[in-house]
Amino acid sequence: MELLFAVLGGLIVGAIAHVVVPWRSSRGSLLGPAVGGIVAAVLWEALTWAGWQYDATWIWVVALVGAGVVALVTEWVLGKRRTAADAAYYERVKAQGA
Repeated sequence: MELLFAVLGGLIVGAIAHVVVPWRSSRGSLLGPAVGGIVAAVLWEALTWAGWQYDATWIWVVALVGAGVVALVTEWVLGKRRTAADAAYYERVKAQGA
């Protein structure tokens, strides 16, 4: 049951990352929540396999903060890359049309 709550927390943190990071229109709206949920699930399982207790505070902190950081970095990197790729594409199209 705790894994479900960890994944839900990761989805929420990823959705917040999608809203906070610029270039919202150049990424999919589900990218942040998907990354956040997946990372939270993987971190939660890895930490439970490492022997961390379900009711401890640090497993929640590490899982949710880790999911948020990875979601933020993913959103930032993909947003910048997409914007740069779009600008390069528009320059190529403009150069061919002239």
